[in-house]
Amino acid sequence: MRKSRSEFRRSVKRRWFPNVFWLTSCGFMVLLLIVFLSRESIKPAARSVLSKRSYKQDTRMESLNITDEMLNPDSVTRQLTDQISLAKSYIVIAKETNNHQFAWELSAQIRNSQILLSNSALRRSPLTLQESTTVIRDMALLLFQAQELHYDSATMIMRIKSRIQDLEEQISSATGKSSKYGQIAAEEIPKSLFCLGVRLTAEWFEKSNREEEEKKREDSGKLTDNDLYHFCVFSDNILATSVVVNSTSLNSNNPNRIVFHLVTDEVNYAAMKSWFSMNNFHGATVDVQKFEDFRWLNASYVPVLKQLQDSETKSYYFSGTTDSGKTPIKFRNPKYLSMLNHLRFYIPEVFPALKRLVFLDDDVVVRKDLAGLFIVDLNGNVNGAVETCTETFHRYHKYLNFSHPLIRSHFDPDACGWAFGMNVFDLVEWRRRNVTGIYHYWQEKNVDRMLWKLGTLPPGLLTFYGLTQPLDPTWHVLGLGYTDVNLEVIEKGAVLHFNGNLKPWLKIGMEKYKGLWEKYVDYSHPMLERCNFH
Repeated sequence: MRKSRSEFRRSVKRRWFPNVFWLTSCGFMVLLLIVFLSRESIKPAARSVLSKRSYKQDTRMESLNITDEMLNPDSVTRQLTDQISLAKSYIVIAKETNNHQFAWELSAQIRNSQILLSNSALRRSPLTLQESTTVIRDMALLLFQAQELHYDSATMIMRIKSRIQDLEEQISSATGKSSKYGQIAAEEIPKSLFCLGVRLTAEWFEKSNREEEEKKREDSGKLTDNDLYHFCVFSDNILATSVVVNSTSLNSNNPNRIVFHLVTDEVNYAAMKSWFSMNNFHGATVDVQKFEDFRWLNASYVPVLKQLQDSETKSYYFSGTTDSGKTPIKFRNPKYLSMLNHLRFYIPEVFPALKRLVFLDDDVVVRKDLAGLFIVDLNGNVNGAVETCTETFHRYHKYLNFSHPLIRSHFDPDACGWAFGMNVFDLVEWRRRNVTGIYHYWQEKNVDRMLWKLGTLPPGLLTFYGLTQPLDPTWHVLGLGYTDVNLEVIEKGAVLHFNGNLKPWLKIGMEKYKGLWEKYVDYSHPMLERCNFH
């Protein structure tokens, strides 16, 4: 019987499908076996290829050893590097001579050379002469051009030396002008101070002196009482002296025991008397004298006055035309010949009844009670002072001429210097040792200015050599008129000294320190307001 089409299909599936499935599975297994065997056979070949590649890379790395490359005299890399270094030097010289176009060309060629070196580093192989010939040649042409422009070392050294010499001359000239103008500014009297002096003088002569004479009789006992605290100031600056007196008395635990002895000149005497008679300084006693009244102060006794009569000395210090300008202007200041500056060497003669006294410059501010200075032990010495030899330029060799045999035979060049401006003097010991006579001896030996130039510190160092007792540094802080001073040192200081040209009452004074001084100025005082003190 003939089978239907659907039955035929069912019979084919029953017969062939299991066979096909079995054949397919077998084929897949065979394929996996072939792949596995193929991989095993490929591995040795792959290892061989990788090994060869690693070897080549190592070889390249060895050929790019920087040390060997730079040590090789035939190395293109080394040649390029040397050219770049030389070109960089020439760029500096080109800019110095304002040849900016040539400097730009050198910079551009340096970049080309650096690109070649970078490419060599990236591909890890040395540069070849073939690829770098053009760059080397172009750079060589520029370097040759630089030599034609006299950019060689010898020529540049001469140019630099000449330039340095010009700069040194300019600096020397600027420094000289700065010193000169600074000295002039420091010596000038501000309009306000001049105005104050004129008004006070007029005030003194307009009023009756009867009250002043009565007050003087009342204070006469205090002026010679050695149980009190005696201070002296020698000055022609009214306001500065006022600050010294005011700050000392204000910071004293017993201002009623303070006696100030002020000595000025005849020009400022009336103004000084007027100011200190019209103001009360917290109970302190203030006495004013003028040195012209001292009969013992004459040329036969005082070497400085004798020197003032010498025409050569006057020319040296007042005209400034001698010595070919070799002496610094600060040593040619006529103030050094002022008797107010040299009276410190005659304190026993000025105050014959006193036994101990504290000397203060007029450019100081007192911030603490100074009673301790009157009981400090001077160990038999005449002068109590703060030493300034923390640095070498404050030793004796800085102030004295040790090439002179007289100085060399008497003093140690490394001896410690000390400061004038706040000094404790034992006047009994001073008189016993005839210290003023020692001062006269050295002044007379220095007539030709060969031992020291001028000033009061050098003769002071000679006069009080071996007679000075070092004091605690906090008693006297220096430098507020010319340099920076540590704030902690200022805070601990009893006496602050504005030594230097930058005085606090001048416009050139250091602003950061002016407040320490102005604190003791009463700007609301009618006299100061009339003279436009700020």
